[in-house]
Amino acid sequence: MAVTLEHPESTGSAPASEELSSRAAAEAYVGGVCFKLGPPTLIGAELEWLTVQGECSASGPTAAPRPRLAALAAALGPYAPRSIAPDSTALPLPGGSRVTMEPGGQIELSSAPFATAAELCERLSEDAGLLTELLGSRSIRVISASADADRHPERVLRLPRYRAMEQCFGGIGPFGKLMMCNTAATQVSVDAGADAAQVAARWTATHVIGPALLAAFACSPVLRGAPAGAWASQRMRTWLRLDNSRARPPAEDWSDPIASYARWALDVPLLCVRRPDGSANGSVANGSVANGSVANGSGDNWSAPPCATFADWLGGALDDEIGRRPGLADLDYHLTTLFPPVRASGHLEIRYIDAQPEDVWAVPVHAVDALLSTPEIVAEATALAAPLTGRWLDAARQGLADSQIREIAADILALAAAHAATPAAATQLETAARRCRASLTPSGERAGASS
Repeated sequence: MAVTLEHPESTGSAPASEELSSRAAAEAYVGGVCFKLGPPTLIGAELEWLTVQGECSASGPTAAPRPRLAALAAALGPYAPRSIAPDSTALPLPGGSRVTMEPGGQIELSSAPFATAAELCERLSEDAGLLTELLGSRSIRVISASADADRHPERVLRLPRYRAMEQCFGGIGPFGKLMMCNTAATQVSVDAGADAAQVAARWTATHVIGPALLAAFACSPVLRGAPAGAWASQRMRTWLRLDNSRARPPAEDWSDPIASYARWALDVPLLCVRRPDGSANGSVANGSVANGSVANGSGDNWSAPPCATFADWLGGALDDEIGRRPGLADLDYHLTTLFPPVRASGHLEIRYIDAQPEDVWAVPVHAVDALLSTPEIVAEATALAAPLTGRWLDAARQGLADSQIREIAADILALAAAHAATPAAATQLETAARRCRASLTPSGERAGASS
């Protein structure tokens, strides 16, 4: 990763007073900041876990209360994110990972970028072990599950960003709050590419192989509070049913992803607008951590005008509602409110993989690393997965129960195994390919009836 945009929890500095001069200038800025050009050499990952506090329950792994924010802050100490501890130093863990929080109390480790997947997995594993120890000191446990099967969604972070997000998604249906509070993912990040042609090839590949990898690693068949329906990945279902304008761009059709992403980003409706008296630097405005939750500030209404896009704001259509034109910091923040399956954040952030059982989370990391390791393998993987292009819904709903998806998923993992960077990674990927051919999920359960 050449550059990482600020994490969605961090609100950064106050909105810039400098206005953007035109839509063309804004598009040029987005293309430059979202696609940092350079030889692809680095890889990173993010791991998310559901969390509970207290004794284990026979009812289910997450059938326990969500942790109190004060307990999380105390357990994490100097590593606590400022979203729950405004005065924290927010230090990275010894392996370079930073701890962040999601709205429902999920905890996330965002790795540093590394030159090899092997080193990445080693350091991230060490940090995950330390994280477990720190949380255990306050009777907080991490649950390796991609969907909460036991609890109704409940937002514990009271930051204005998440309040605006919940209000925005609440008008669409139940999936927004479920996604925010009751799901977890494994995310892999890779460099975008050295030039426009390589960026286009890697962008296309990460999308075309997406349905196969989604199905191969789908392991969230049960999500408490989700509408009726059998899905291999209830987590991905929440994203696909959430907000098409924000989460499902027609990216496979983009021959020039740099320009197309920039145009798309400006035309996505605003999720929220930061107010000058709202929170800053990831801390809590006019509030404090008390009674296990973050107190609300008096100026934390970040709701955006309904259906208005960033381009509308830029063009002056929102002068009355907002009272100012957007600056670069506003555009940077808007980019963090986009949730496509692959997000351009300087690097390419692959977001379509479920959180994995605790002993196999490194497998999708090695798979992505191998499949994007050379231009030739990128082309081969793209051609192999081409029959599944755009079949996101089928992959999320049917997973390995669909015979074509199952066959291509297994073949993709076999291709990754053949080009893995280490013998250990090859062994893990070969095991995963055999698992897929046997129609078994990462947790060892049999997928639904074969088609």
